[in-house]
Parts: sequence; structure tokens; C-alpha cells
Amino acid sequence: MATMNMIQALNSALDVLLTEDPDTLIFGEDVGYFGGVFRVTEGLQRKHGVTRCFDSPISEGGIVATAIGMGAYGLRPIVEIQFADYILPAYDQLVSEAARLRYRSGGEFWAPLTVRAPYGGGIFGGQTHSQSPEAIFAHVTGLKTVIPSNPYDAKGLLIAAVEDDDPVIFLEPKRLYNGPFDGRQGQALKTWADDPRAEVPDGRYTVPLGQAATVREGHEVTVLAYGTMVHVAAAGIQQSGLDAELIDLRSIVPLDIETITCSVRKTGRCVILHEASRYAGFGAELSALIQERCFYHLKSPIERVAGWDTPYPHAFEWDYLPGPDRLAAALVRCIEA
Repeated sequence: MATMNMIQALNSALDVLLTEDPDTLIFGEDVGYFGGVFRVTEGLQRKHGVTRCFDSPISEGGIVATAIGMGAYGLRPIVEIQFADYILPAYDQLVSEAARLRYRSGGEFWAPLTVRAPYGGGIFGGQTHSQSPEAIFAHVTGLKTVIPSNPYDAKGLLIAAVEDDDPVIFLEPKRLYNGPFDGRQGQALKTWADDPRAEVPDGRYTVPLGQAATVREGHEVTVLAYGTMVHVAAAGIQQSGLDAELIDLRSIVPLDIETITCSVRKTGRCVILHEASRYAGFGAELSALIQERCFYHLKSPIERVAGWDTPYPHAFEWDYLPGPDRLAAALVRCIEA
């Protein structure tokens, strides 16, 4: 078992998939010869050849449309959208074609494609390289949406996503590629070295879609997070001094509502954390689901901590990105309400 950062873990997953399944292939902007802008596909073209890992034109709509056709004909394409912010030109193909194909054909065709996309802030990327679009995909029946928070989960979830027969949006928190990040600006960069979540088996394994992970057990309040915010949540909980239970959702569709419900019924309180804008963010759906299932167990209103309802600001990134201070304050409010 090797220690890997998230880039290496994802690369290992792709290598396993290409090696074991001749119907799997990878394409996207700069993913072939160059190895991807973040080097996630580095070396795969050299090892598996130009017909298994190749570059595409700069056309997100064309990339996804091609992948849908490949999937319908029995292949398992994995496409990379260079930044999740650029996925919108492909949205019509994902919503109108990929997500509807199985239903529309009466089960005769389906499109087992995986769309990888680095997402989220914390890298001074500004409004076109920092957005978190997960909610617009969670809203679409027929798409699955997966978001890892560490190298071990990243590899296992990616293999599970590619082997799934439905189209999967696989959002990679790019701030975590090289190490965990607790949301505090100006601290020395951390790496995944010596982190047990970076111990990644070399071969094939899967982490089931729709199975959340309890990162920290507690009894006073439940915190729900995914991606980079899992690490921010851990820091905020420690700062608050409260006995909080932290759940990493891992995927938002399918959603492990059983784990969420069990935790909230135990603690009686819930704080939801995500870096996407607050209004109509996925936290709103989580809040509604918890209210429906746990109303008589709740001791205080559900709190949401999220990005502000503005374009992602380059100059005010650390005011926009939810940090441990904002989470700790919400936890205290939840307890004192």
C-alpha cells in the first residue's frame, strides 16, 4: 500500500480501469500528451496508447456528446472538463441526452459515462476557476454526483463511478489535490504524507456510491459536509470545543439519507456546510430532507453555512469561502438556540 496524494490516487484509479477493461477510454482537453492541467492523466497515454487516452478540441459540448454516443454503443468513456466552471456548455447534453437516455429508450440504451471536473475555491482562481456547481446536477433526475474528500475515497469512488451504468458527475476538490486544507489562509501548506486517508492500495477496490462516512462521532450536533468542507468542518468543530458528529456525504446523488437521519435523531441538531452559494444550494435540499424526517427530534433550527450569493470574488476569496470561524459560530448558535 502506497501513500498517495489525490492526484496520484485518481491516476492510479484510471490506470486500473484502462488496464482491466478494454472498453474504457479517456479524453478531454490536454489529457493525453500533456497529462491534464493538474497531471491527473499523466503517463496514461504513454502506457495505454493514443486510442485509449487522447486530446479533444476545446468544445465541452462536443466532448460530452461524443461520450454519450460512445456509452450508448457499449464503451465506458471517462471525460475531463478542465475546470468545473467550463461544464455549462455541456449541460444540455448531460440533461437532455445522458440523463434521459435509459428512460427515453425504455431501458434499451444507457450511457455509462463519467465526467471528471476539478471544482471549488481556495486557489485564487477567481470567478471562472472556483465555482461549485454540484446543485445544478443534483437537480437532474438520471445523473449521479460524487465528491471525494481524500485520496483513498477518490480512487475507490472513481472506480465505482466508471463501473456504474448511469452517467456520473465526478467533482474533484482541486484545493485537496496535494494536501488537506482546513480553510485557514496563510498557513503553511500541508501534504497528504502521514495522513492515514492517503494510504491507497495499488490495485482495484471500490467505495460504494451513496454511502456516507462518519468522520467523527459526537452527541451534541451533526455536521454535514463534502469535498474540501469536510476538512474545514473538522477544524471548525475543534475550534468550537463541541462534541459534534461529522459526516462526509461522499456523494450527494445517491444520498445516504439513512446515515444522516440516524445522526440527527441522535444529536437533535444539524449544521450543513458547503462552499457553493447558499441560495438553492444543496444544503437547502438537505435541510428539507432532515426537516421532513427528523422534525420531532430537532432541538434547534437547522443551520446552513455556505458561500455568499455573489459571483466568486478574486479579491475577497477568504470572505467568501466558508472557514472554520463561520462554522464554529454556527455550531454555537445551534447549541444556544
